[in-house]
Amino acid sequence: MRASMGDQLLLHGRIVGQQDRVAEIVEVLGADGTPPYRVRFPDGHEALVSPGPDSVVRHVNPPDAP
Repeated sequence: MRASMGDQLLLHGRIVGQQDRVAEIVEVLGADGTPPYRVRFPDGHEALVSPGPDSVVRHVNPPDAP
């Protein structure tokens, strides 16, 4: 998993009834875009996250975009 600042991290709910959460990646702490990431949720809460297989990075500006 690789990400850049400004990308979104989609965290899928892990139990029935739990909603997916989306956070903005505000800092990449791993080498070459790898986790861990500092993320900011819409309510302003920030957290340090090492995403698992139930997470997806949504690239805001894909590297091959013009």
